[in-house]
Amino acid sequence: MSNEQLSLNGLHFETVELEEKNYVLTITLNRPERKNAINPTMAAEIIYALDYAKQERGIRAVVLAANGDIFCAGGDLAAMSGKASETASTVPVRGDLDDIALRFRHLNKPSIACVHGNLFAGALLFLCNVTHAIAAEGVQFSAPEIKRGIWPFMVMGGLFRIMPQRAALDFIMRGNPIGTAEAERYGLINTAVPAEALQTHAAALAEELASLAPGSMSMGLAAFNAQDSMDFDSALPYLREQLNACLQSQDAREGISAFLEKRAPNWD
Repeated sequence: MSNEQLSLNGLHFETVELEEKNYVLTITLNRPERKNAINPTMAAEIIYALDYAKQERGIRAVVLAANGDIFCAGGDLAAMSGKASETASTVPVRGDLDDIALRFRHLNKPSIACVHGNLFAGALLFLCNVTHAIAAEGVQFSAPEIKRGIWPFMVMGGLFRIMPQRAALDFIMRGNPIGTAEAERYGLINTAVPAEALQTHAAALAEELASLAPGSMSMGLAAFNAQDSMDFDSALPYLREQLNACLQSQDAREGISAFLEKRAPNWD
């Protein structure tokens, strides 16, 4: 898979829209008539877009947005119950629903969820695995699966790495929604902003992150994920090795030279 060279040319995306601009790839969920519920086609298209973004040096950050009133209603229950639907998408299938979380976690580039509307259930796979989450004030978040006789098994993998354990347990055990104030307090989102300022805020954050050393950013995020499962005594030697490698990198050489020469760095 690592030797593949992915391209967007000639592909028809049915459930998402893609825009690549100023080193940022924006993936916009586009099933508003189905509350942007994640069906197999959407999962395949998001995974392909993230694999493409990871491969392209010219993409330094990814923004996840959505059309319609609801950001995402989670997994499409009709599809999950076995009802197949026809699709005009020509995007190759490279994974399943859980692979979306893995792709975001191992993208090793800044990723921002720009949450303009309510977010439910399996959509937490997005929220818990991007590096940044910005929401419009008044948005609600919920894991209502228990009320449908389902337990949010896959969501737990990311949720308990973000929220305090008892708060997260209560959140999924009762299935009740929380607002942006609680979501921010629990670390589920970075910040909430007025709805009219959301797009501007997310765009400015993406621009800022995309302006920073892309190679070092990628190394740092990869190391963050690797050390997350290590005990402290193992993590420190590993992180020392990563620091030494980073100091020898092109980005570090350019950044130090720019600092000494009192100029802006050129990461290209």
